[in-house]
Amino acid sequence: MYSEYFTGATFCVAVDSLNGLVYVAQRGDNISKVLVFTEDGYFLRAWNYTVDTPHGIFAASTLHEQSIWITDVGSGSYGHTIKKYNSFGDLVQVLGTPGKKGTGLNPLQFDNPAELYVEDTGDIYIVDGDGGLNNRLIKLSQDYMILWLHGENGTGPAKFNIPHSVTVDSAGRVWVADRGNKRLQVFDKDSGEWLGAWNNCFTEEGPSSVRFTPDGKYLIAAQLRLSRLLVAAAPPVGSIGRCSVISTIQLADQVSPHLLDVSAKTGAIYVAEIGAKQVQKFVPMNSSFSSFGSYVSLPEDVSRGSWDSQNRG
Repeated sequence: MYSEYFTGATFCVAVDSLNGLVYVAQRGDNISKVLVFTEDGYFLRAWNYTVDTPHGIFAASTLHEQSIWITDVGSGSYGHTIKKYNSFGDLVQVLGTPGKKGTGLNPLQFDNPAELYVEDTGDIYIVDGDGGLNNRLIKLSQDYMILWLHGENGTGPAKFNIPHSVTVDSAGRVWVADRGNKRLQVFDKDSGEWLGAWNNCFTEEGPSSVRFTPDGKYLIAAQLRLSRLLVAAAPPVGSIGRCSVISTIQLADQVSPHLLDVSAKTGAIYVAEIGAKQVQKFVPMNSSFSSFGSYVSLPEDVSRGSWDSQNRG
């Protein structure tokens, strides 16, 4: 990707597999905060409307609706909110109290909301937040009513210290990257019941991001300071067990992978790297995902989809 597109720190990336689009949100002054590309890395458009300081992004596309959700941790008039946009950047919905952080539930308030995951049903899972007043996981219905929440700082089950990323697997389990506690915590998506935790993979550093491969067999986690991606075997239905690392992808020093997303069609991993100020794409080496030979970094060639903000000549 040509250097002029990424002029800030690339904090998050979201893949709209249905429409073959990739959304990247970056931070900086006087720049476009949201950039839209094809999955192969060709730039399409940019927008900036009502985006202050993006942290997390999610593409929620169905046959009926194409929407982009952004968590905003800014201190300005649009901050401490979670916002829904259409694919061209028109603001559709705001959750939270714009410009005002807080702990309230009615009306709902956030403080540095980190990320969200939206199911096809419209149900929303929110981790709030990234070092602010709140350490909680909230599930909202499609009409934005609170269905359940876990919301306390601590180290015990269902307590958090910087819940930073959230995803849902094919077995109906909600996975939270509990970054400060160096673990992943797992919940039943319907009841909110705590199902277990993985910490044995994260003794060096907690996970900053969590996603699954399209076949549901592998979990992908990012470790920011270690500049590393972990690939672990997903647990069977009915058991959480222990984390079993299948492979790792060691990135260059100080690349700092912050948040990632996985294409539901191709299994390609897109990594937003705040240290390198770039998005890197990794592609599976076979379509079955049967072995983690699986992911290789593409060379810096826009036609093959490796996106870089640095002009390396």
